[in-house]
Amino acid sequence: MTAAANSYDIVVVGAGTAGAFAAATAAQEGLDAVILERKPEAEAGHIACGDAIKGKSTFPDVIDLDYLREESFTNQNIRRAVFENPKTGEELDVPFANAGAVLDRKRYGEIILEETERVGAEIHYDTVVQDVLQADDGTVTGVRAVQGGDVVTYEADLTVDAAGALSILQDRGDFGDATFDTNVSYTQFCSAYREVVEVPEPVDYDDAIVFKPTEELGYLWYFPRTSTEINAGLGFQMTEPPMKLVEVLKRDMQRRPEFQGATVKDKLGAALPTRRPYDSAVADGFVAVGDAAGHVNPTTGGGIPGAARSAHWAVKRAIDAIDEEDVTEERLWRYNHDVMTDFGKRFAAMDVYNIWGTAHSVDELTDIVAALPGQQLLNAMTKGETSMGLRLKLRTLVETYGHWDTLWELYKVRDIAGRLKDHYDRYPDRRGGFPGWQEQRDALMDELYAVSGADPKY
Repeated sequence: MTAAANSYDIVVVGAGTAGAFAAATAAQEGLDAVILERKPEAEAGHIACGDAIKGKSTFPDVIDLDYLREESFTNQNIRRAVFENPKTGEELDVPFANAGAVLDRKRYGEIILEETERVGAEIHYDTVVQDVLQADDGTVTGVRAVQGGDVVTYEADLTVDAAGALSILQDRGDFGDATFDTNVSYTQFCSAYREVVEVPEPVDYDDAIVFKPTEELGYLWYFPRTSTEINAGLGFQMTEPPMKLVEVLKRDMQRRPEFQGATVKDKLGAALPTRRPYDSAVADGFVAVGDAAGHVNPTTGGGIPGAARSAHWAVKRAIDAIDEEDVTEERLWRYNHDVMTDFGKRFAAMDVYNIWGTAHSVDELTDIVAALPGQQLLNAMTKGETSMGLRLKLRTLVETYGHWDTLWELYKVRDIAGRLKDHYDRYPDRRGGFPGWQEQRDALMDELYAVSGADPKY
């Protein structure tokens, strides 16, 4: 049985961070918006996540942000990052200039959806999207879903893909004539697993997020939601041999005294992008946001603030387009420019270090990391840049004796990352300049592969 079609200004697929902020932005602007979520309402917000937000991360002011923080930001006193050396057991302590937070991801998800409904958007749970609707000219006109055993169509002026990593919409849609980035493969993703664990005694790192490298070019993390509730997880890049995630996490936790007698409260796995943002996340009648557009830090996996902001920008750019009945790729293009000249350029630069790392062993990388001054390491992981004065350079050279060839290589990689970041600042503000921009960017990437010896990622 096929139900009658539903009609909206905007249909959003996925009720995560990006989906909620897209729909809330639309509703605040007076548009008819609906979120389609495959999970039942009781499971909404239950997403595998590290739960940590660093520093001055900001969210669009389209919901009650004070309420969100009060209800779901369970630890707002994250002052440092701790990097554990798996070879020596030594720790590198890096202070934050601004306090970060660890949140209760399920409660966070519940609040953003509650707020999205409060400002006027609809949410249809238990709705499994199966296909994309497209006109003869390729314009996306909505989606087809199954709800309660019935096939339901949702027609809309704009379809927002907030369906996360490996989105089904991108598998089903035909974007062959669009600039929309289809250069996506499983090797650009990470497989991750996390547990929420209650420990018997308060940990001594309740003001820190703790990282420890793994052999598969990933890392273990221990992020304290509270002094006795820890988000413990790990991931590995799919360019590397498969890792038995649960076993590796269990072995490491067994070696840590704070987890003796601990209770596992929740466990969940997921895939997430560890790649640069999509070159273009727009097509006629269609935009991708958040994880569905690669808006994730490729070195840390962090993506909550980026998802919120990209969704907000996408809908803000679409408002006039919908009003003028012109939702063409060209009309939506400025959304790409918004992303690429903001966090997109930083994530693209960080991806350079991610690629460089694939050509080196974990032992070698940890030796170099241990010798890098803490703030420079933090800048490389979060901003895609490193810089240091002469004294620090000399000290680093002494402490990395035996790895000077690799350090020289890293110096050249840093230069490429800087030039790439500058190039993203020149992202074209119209579609016509896109091919030339891509050609110059790809030349920088070819230089990176030649310097690093890494296999091409794209």
